[in-house]
Amino acid sequence: MDLPRVSIIILNWNGWKDTVECLESLYRITYPNYDVIVIDNGSKDDSVQKIKEYALGKIQISSKFFDYTSRNKPIRIFEIGEEDAKRGRFQKPFYEKTDPERRMILIRNRDNYGFAGGNNVGIKFALSSLNSEYILLLNNDTVVHPDFLMELVRIAEIDKRIGVVGPKILYYKNPKTINSVGARVNWIFGSSENIGEGAEDHGQYDLVGERNAILGACMLIRKTSLFDAKLFDENFFILLEETDLCIRIKNHKYRVMYTPSAKVYHKGEQSRKKMSSRSLYYSYRNRMLFIKNHFTSIRKIIGFSSNFFLVLFKGITLALESKIDYSIIVLKAYFDGILARSQDDWRRGYESMPNC
Repeated sequence: MDLPRVSIIILNWNGWKDTVECLESLYRITYPNYDVIVIDNGSKDDSVQKIKEYALGKIQISSKFFDYTSRNKPIRIFEIGEEDAKRGRFQKPFYEKTDPERRMILIRNRDNYGFAGGNNVGIKFALSSLNSEYILLLNNDTVVHPDFLMELVRIAEIDKRIGVVGPKILYYKNPKTINSVGARVNWIFGSSENIGEGAEDHGQYDLVGERNAILGACMLIRKTSLFDAKLFDENFFILLEETDLCIRIKNHKYRVMYTPSAKVYHKGEQSRKKMSSRSLYYSYRNRMLFIKNHFTSIRKIIGFSSNFFLVLFKGITLALESKIDYSIIVLKAYFDGILARSQDDWRRGYESMPNC
């Protein structure tokens, strides 16, 4: 099997401890043709400095999944600002002469653009400057099995119409419990549900199969499908953006696949815990955007109506629990989603969102 180039993109936002553990697991994978691109999404802590210290071998990683090694340290960092990344300006000749396990590209975004916007910066850079055949999006709060990328690429290479491949994602704290084996779309509420979430892994999902979508914690995406689907819709910011992308990729006649032979261990929603009120907001607002993007006229009416009663029930429940602020957030999210007409409307929605 030919080994096409894969650019692995890891988004960091105030989460360097998770990021360096993820990196340490990556630098021991069996797949030989890869790039590691860390996007710092406007962190306000010392993430960038700590990632650099890790690369120099000054921070030793403790993990239940592997033993730390200094064999590939120091890792050479090719640091790029956001504007240089957009223009493809970096030391490519020196970069290409460095072994994959001893190099890292670090892109510093000026602000937090969310999962969608932050990853888009890295995707555009990889496709234009590195000419990658695949993009692998990987949450920073994951640890990967050494063979995971080889297995993902193996499935993707079976058929040129496979646009996305996802692994079996297990929980970091309990590796016998499933986080996701793909996702299904709820075509009434405009939401996405992880298949198998919370179930103990007994091999019941050990067949390769097609899915509506793949959890964004780890997804391998073919270059041509990204060109056709036009990357992430940045109006989503966080939540449902990967489902929206998968559906658009499927609409271009690509297949979205799951394979159990690739395994990733996910700590789960670390970034969302840091902004819980905003994640509550996005979870309801983004359903409206998903409905607008993908539902037919009659389905839109059903979707908006179903969500209205859901939001009303949720708002009343929160109010009865004396969580008035959160009740207001849920109602605001629904009406912001219904009334938004332009990208500026969507941006104003989340910029005005209070962080309770």
